[in-house]
Amino acid sequence: MIEDPPLLTLRCGFPRPPAEIVARFRDVPTGNLADALGGRAAMRPAIKPVVASAQRFAGVAVPCFCGRADNLAVMGALSIAEPGDVIVAAADGFLDAAICGDVVAGIARNRGVVAFVTDGAVRDLDGLDAVGLPVFAAGVTLDSCARSGPGTAGFPVVCGGVAVSPGDIVAGDRDGVVVIPAARIEEALAGIERVRAAESDTLARVAAGLKDPPAIAALASKSLIRVVD
Repeated sequence: MIEDPPLLTLRCGFPRPPAEIVARFRDVPTGNLADALGGRAAMRPAIKPVVASAQRFAGVAVPCFCGRADNLAVMGALSIAEPGDVIVAAADGFLDAAICGDVVAGIARNRGVVAFVTDGAVRDLDGLDAVGLPVFAAGVTLDSCARSGPGTAGFPVVCGGVAVSPGDIVAGDRDGVVVIPAARIEEALAGIERVRAAESDTLARVAAGLKDPPAIAALASKSLIRVVD
C-alpha cells in the first residue's frame, strides 16, 4: 500500500427507502423473500440469531467494513445510523474476536437500530438477551477486538457472501438473513405475493392428505422419469 488510508471513512447521506415500504417486509418469512428473489439473496447459513427473544426484523442497511478483529467501523456505523436501520458489519468471516457485545448492541438499540448482523463473531450473550436487539452472527467468542481501523461505514460491503449496499433492505428470522437490493424492492414485493399464493395452495393440499411430491408428479406426467426395479 503506497499511502495509509484514513482510519475511518463515513458516508452519511445515502438514500433510504420509505418506512412504509420497509414495513411490508417485516412479517414475511425469509424463505419467501429468498424465493421471491430467485433463491439468491440469503447470507451464508452460519449467520443465525444469537438472541433467543429477538429474532425477526426488517430494516435499512447501514453496511460497514471492519476487517479482522477490529470494530472501529461499527462505531462509525452507529454514529450515522437512523431509527429503522440495520447495522451490517463485514468482518471477512473472522471468528476469533468479537466485534459486538452488549454495550454496542445497547447503543444501537438506543439509536433506534432494529438489528445487528455480522459475518464475524459477537459475545456477551446474557447481556445481549437483556438488550433485546436482534443480533445475527456467524459465531460467538469470548475474545474482544481493537478499534484501530482502517474501516468504512455507509459504503457497499460483502457480508456472508452477499453484496450489501447502503439503502438496501435487510430482513432476518430464525432461518437466517436475506438482503433485498434497493433496485429490486418492487420486484421482491411482487414476487412475495406469487410465492405466498403458491405456498398457501401447496400447504392446503398437504393438510388435505397430499402424499406425492408435486415435482415428481409433474416429471412423471411428461415421461421424464425412468423407474428401475
